[in-house]
This record gives sequence, structure tokens and C-alpha cells, in this order.
Amino acid sequence: MSTHEHAAGGTRPNIVLILCDDMGFSDVGCFGSEIPTPHVDDLAARGLRMTHMYNAARCCPSRAALLTGLYPTQAGIGHMTETGTDLPGYEGRLATDAVTIAEALRGAGYRTGMAGKWHVGGPLAASGGGRVDPDRNPRPTDRGFERFFGTLLGAGSYYAPASLHDGETPIEAPEGFYYTDAITERAEAFVDEMGRGPDPFFLYVAHVAPHWPLHAPLEDVEAHLGRYLGGWDAVRAERHDRLRESGLVARTWEPGTRDERLPAWSDVTDTAWEDSRMAVYAAQIAAVDRGVGRLVAKLRELGIEERTLVVFLSDNGGCAELLPTNVPGTWPGGPDSFMSYGLPWATVSNTPFRRHKRWVHEGGIATPLVACWPGVIPAGHVSHDPAHVIDLVPTFLELAGVAAPRDRDGVPAREIEGESLVRVLRGLPSDASRVLAWEHEGNRAVRAGDLKLVSVHGRPWELYRMDLDRTETNDLADRYPRDVRRLEALHDDWALRTGVIPWDRLAPRLPAWFGTNPPEG
Repeated sequence: MSTHEHAAGGTRPNIVLILCDDMGFSDVGCFGSEIPTPHVDDLAARGLRMTHMYNAARCCPSRAALLTGLYPTQAGIGHMTETGTDLPGYEGRLATDAVTIAEALRGAGYRTGMAGKWHVGGPLAASGGGRVDPDRNPRPTDRGFERFFGTLLGAGSYYAPASLHDGETPIEAPEGFYYTDAITERAEAFVDEMGRGPDPFFLYVAHVAPHWPLHAPLEDVEAHLGRYLGGWDAVRAERHDRLRESGLVARTWEPGTRDERLPAWSDVTDTAWEDSRMAVYAAQIAAVDRGVGRLVAKLRELGIEERTLVVFLSDNGGCAELLPTNVPGTWPGGPDSFMSYGLPWATVSNTPFRRHKRWVHEGGIATPLVACWPGVIPAGHVSHDPAHVIDLVPTFLELAGVAAPRDRDGVPAREIEGESLVRVLRGLPSDASRVLAWEHEGNRAVRAGDLKLVSVHGRPWELYRMDLDRTETNDLADRYPRDVRRLEALHDDWALRTGVIPWDRLAPRLPAWFGTNPPEG
């Protein structure tokens, strides 16, 4: 039997998982963006778009969930790697009883490689690459990846990133280095190496883009300059119109409530600087898309595209954080700058939803997902079924014909929380009535079928109908208190079962320098 077949007689596909960082729901062309992303758009045209895919609201919690099929607290990263504690579920590193998809697939004969941002290896790894042992500070090569190139840190310079590693060896970025392109180049090399052999492979391409800082080469930025001089409200309206016309959002959904702190474009004094910030952000996404094109071209060159599943998504919504290094009039993008694009442009990224990264309203947790597997996934299919990044591990295991491991190094493994999306990939409906839940920094939510209960930390519950009002503009909590109580009980049960610690108890245990929520957005 070929190593590309499993016992049930099906194909064991190669799997390429491409993850963006802090990219909003509408930041690629096939989800309404004006940013040119022809290669991601091509994957969507030849495959699937999922409109109700969810993440865990923040980078490392989402990445831990994506890699293990568990909720963040179950995977050991209930908050952040940088704020690891001795509290169960909040150690800030992958739990020893959480099996990664790389470990499971490698144990079943897959080759495994990773290029990009790790950010699930514990506080020491996050602070610069130090480690005590593989359990306390696991690197990718400790958790199932035979090949690795990338950073252990969560964010930093694209030109000279800290904690850059080639395998287990720390390295310095060479002259002319740009991290997004370097990730692509190494991922392409991994495909070239692993795709020529008899065994299937799993490749995790974990971009840092478009996470701050706004870093992109000038020649990439110039293609986008001037596009945003009409202002954030105009761009958001244009994106919403395209989303409606494409059927990805319902025409009856009003755009999410406009943040009262969002200034009118007519009141902006330095419109050229604001345009340049969004132009750099657009260039960062375009660089990711360019890399997608190179990876697909390599699959075609090797003649393996038709037995390869490619999945593309983001780890959370657009980020509204305003860095103190943002200086109007100072050009963003170069190696000496360190800026973010802030609340106004993050609101554009999350069109048409409310709020941003760190919150669990739709703007923080909705991710655009594109999947392509020629001949298996129906071309141009759109799924509106709710799903979560925890579903990717069981999906990949089913496609590979691999049972979830029962133990990891002799330690009983946690049971996977996610549900397989193989039916969705084949164009069939999934279980739309399932219950999904979230908590991050006291922001809470639970979705059961078409009802979603959500709250900002310290504020009352809000209730929304996701089929009629996914932009969360018509709060039904006062009208349907019974549903509020029912969903609140579901959330309480989930939080207890998964080990969530209430934020008011957890926050005092975190380092003082980390702080809490930024101002409400």
C-alpha cells in the first residue's frame, strides 16, 4: 500500500496550513478587500470559503488551539506566553498532555515542517529564546516538527527579528532580510524537499504579518499609496458593499456600530500619514499573498497539487492597539520605524463586525478561511456553518486516516474538543447547532446554533441572532431573559470544564508590566 493511502483506501493528502497574524475578516480580496490578493482569491475560486470560522481572539491562544484541537486553557495557554503562571491552563506553553497535529501526523508517517512564528513555547522562549527543558519551553522540534525555521517570539522587527532560529540553532538575520519573504522561501524549500519523497507531508506556515510593526519594503508600499486618502469610513463602506454583493454577509445586516472614538476623516490633519499606515499594512498582506502564490507554484511544479489540501486563515481580528511609537508625519514601513495602524484602520479590517482583537464580539474572533483541494473540495463553494480553529486538528486527522493519539510520551492525552470539517470540505452541511465558547481577559461569549451571548469584561450580557444580525447591532437580552440564562449556564459549564479562571482573579497574578485590556474598542 502506498504511503499516500490509508487503510480505508483514501488519499492521505499533503496538508499546507497558512496562518496570518492579526488579519481582519475583510482583509483579502475574496472577502471584500481592495488589497490585491490574487493567489488567495484563486484558492477560493477553486475551493471553499468559510464565513463563520472562529478563532480564540488572540494570537498565541488561537495558535495553541489550532495546533492541538483544544480550547486555549486546555492547551496550556489560557492567556499569553509572556504572562505564564503556575496556574493550570495558564502556564503560557503547550501542555504536556496536549498532542500537536505535527506529533500525531509524524507518528503516522507524515513528514512535518514549520516556517514562521511559534509563540507557544512558554515565557522564557517568548522573552528571547532561552529554554530550561522541552516540557517547560518547547520548541517546534520538541513538538513534532522535524524541520523548523522561524521565531520563538510573538512579534518584532521584520528586518531583524529576535529569537530567529534555523532548526534548534539561533541565527541572526542577514543583510536584506524581510521576514515574510524569508518564511515563504523556507516553506518553499520544505515543500521541495518533502514533496519529492514517497511520504505525505504537513507544512505549517505561520506568518507574523500583518501584525505590527508596520514593516514593508518601500517598493511594495508604493503600489498602495493614495488608495486610502478617501478615509476609513469610505473604505469600510466599500468593503461592506462587496461582501453583500458576494453573498458572504446578508444584505439585511447593518454594519457594526461605529466606535465613538473613531474621528471623522474630515477632522484628520495628516491624511497622507494615515494613508501611508494603511498602505504599509496592505503591502504586508500582499507579501503574504505573493508567498501563497509561490507555494502553490511549487506544488504544481512537483505535480502534487491535486493531492494537497491548502488552508489559509487568520489567528484573530484586526488589532486596534496604538503603539506609543506612532508619530504622525514619520514614515512607517522602514527598519527604523515601529508603528501600528490603530483603531480606525482595524475597524476597516474587521468590516462589517464590531470590536477587535482581544474582544469576543465578531470583530475579534471571526476569521476568513479559504481551503483548496482540487478534485475534492467543490470549486467556489461557500459554507456558512459555524466552526472553530479547534476543528482543524480532527479534520486533518480524519483526512490522513489517523486516530487521535491516546497518550503523549506515556501521559494520557486530553480528548480533542474540535469536530471534523471533512463534510464541509466536501460541500456538505455540518452540525450548525453546536455550542462554541470563548473567554479572554474577562470578555466572554457562547454561541449555540444561531444565538450568541457575549459581554465585555465587567459589562452585562448581550444577546444576538447570528442569522439575522451577525454584526451585533440589535441586543435582544432584555427581550429574551430565558435565553440569556440558558446560554449563560452553557458558558459557565464550559468555563468550569475547560479550566477558565475568572479574569478578576487571574489579572493580579500576571506581571504588572503586561497590563489589561486596552481602552474599549
